[in-house]
Amino acid sequence: MIRINLLKPETKDKEPVVAPGAPEDVVKKGPNLGSLIFLVLVIGLGAMYFFQQKAFTRENTLLETARAEKIKLQDVEKKLEAQRIARELLDKKINLIETLNAQRDMAPRLMDELSRRLPDWVWLNEIVFDEKGIQIKGRALSNNLIADYISSLESSPQVMNVNLVASTQRTTQGDQYLEFSLRAMLEKKPEPVPAKTEPDAQPAPKKKGVK
Repeated sequence: MIRINLLKPETKDKEPVVAPGAPEDVVKKGPNLGSLIFLVLVIGLGAMYFFQQKAFTRENTLLETARAEKIKLQDVEKKLEAQRIARELLDKKINLIETLNAQRDMAPRLMDELSRRLPDWVWLNEIVFDEKGIQIKGRALSNNLIADYISSLESSPQVMNVNLVASTQRTTQGDQYLEFSLRAMLEKKPEPVPAKTEPDAQPAPKKKGVK
């Protein structure tokens, strides 16, 4: 009996024949250089992104801190401004009280002085005290009487720089008179300088007797 094998005979893998003296790089393929470069670029970009995100986070934190400090400073400025306004109001009240206390004793004496120096046929209607001095309003029958009153006030020890501001003629029920307004300054007397007290004289030391 005869058997016929129709299959191809098995072939063994043939090893590549290396020519004598040829380098091994020709036979074995080295690693892919493009893949290595791509991997390095990916790693570099990732590191750059990481550091940039870290820097952005730090800057945002500093910005938020600066904003919070700015809000605190604004609150402090508002409180300081409120304290400044309150201090100014308090200073004004103190100055007003001191002025009123100073004028409390001066006003009666000044009213007596202004009334005592009035010539006949001259009347006072209003006296106003302010920081610049006093304003006197009244009536007189003639300009000569107003001039006499100004001269009398100039000789007063409490009033100085008396000036005529206005003089207007009026007629009421057939009677003619002059309405006048004067401006004057108050005489400020210098405060007495306290005398210097000399130190008490020390008693002379007693001499010890000789035994």
